[in-house]
Amino acid sequence: MSTQRPVLPADPWPAEPVRLSLPGRPPLELSVRAAPGEAGAEPALMVHGLGGSALNWTDLMALLTDRLSSRAVDLPGFGLSPPPLDHDYSLGGHARAVARLIEVEGRGPVHLFGNSLGGAVATTVAAYRPELVRTLTLISPALPDLRPGRWRTEVALLATPVFGPLLSRRLMALSPEQRVAGLLELVYADPSAVTEQQRALAEAEVRRRAELPYAVDALASSARGLLQDFLRTGSGGLWRLATRVTAPTLLLYGRKDRLVSHLVAPKAKAAFPNATVVVLPDTGHVGQMEHPLVVERFVRKHLDSARSRDDRGADA
Repeated sequence: MSTQRPVLPADPWPAEPVRLSLPGRPPLELSVRAAPGEAGAEPALMVHGLGGSALNWTDLMALLTDRLSSRAVDLPGFGLSPPPLDHDYSLGGHARAVARLIEVEGRGPVHLFGNSLGGAVATTVAAYRPELVRTLTLISPALPDLRPGRWRTEVALLATPVFGPLLSRRLMALSPEQRVAGLLELVYADPSAVTEQQRALAEAEVRRRAELPYAVDALASSARGLLQDFLRTGSGGLWRLATRVTAPTLLLYGRKDRLVSHLVAPKAKAAFPNATVVVLPDTGHVGQMEHPLVVERFVRKHLDSARSRDDRGADA
């Protein structure tokens, strides 16, 4: 697979704060990076995974400016977004924040993207607020899979009240270079695909977050919230929510993903009513970062298919 990617500026898509009011809840501030599209580009919103940030999407955003006017959000407590005043790091809390952002900015329905935790968040938004989502693109979405696996077990431990803060603090104690190297080894099939620019940005982000008093809590609490939803049964379970998604859905899995197994792809195909599922060879957990050109190609097909479906509906 090609690992070519666009050359980005030193600070790709500078961040801006967006303040949100939430009915019955404390106000929330989210940091958002924007890649304004060309004339006629359609609105898109992208949601990162556990421990990630809006920077996880900048390569793909740059490649799609002719089709999409993209915004990538930092979830509460991640990236440049401050922690939520009510300490709500649950999956529902993250989904409410994303849905409210779409509402406040008046850009819906959007092409909604999610990676890992962001995939679970995007699925929740699409299930409960279908009017806000035109299409759904999920890259290695964190949907319940309780089969044993070394790295899935470690993430589960991160979610526990006892081991979560301990593991988070041990992680924070490593040097930025060590942390980034370990993270890239975990989420990339081939860490050598990472450019020097990407590595430098990642190390700078690690140094910045190491100074934040809430960084450990945001990571552990969000992992705990995700695990709680993994164990949820009934109509609120994530797989049941997937069956309620009406938006055309593209699911991309990495064959060499250490965190989300591609073996769950058939279950995802059966759960989402209108889904296209692709397993990408030589790809890890962050396909949009590791192989942005490959992901771009599938996204364009997905957008074309949705547009053709809309056109047929208008002619009916």
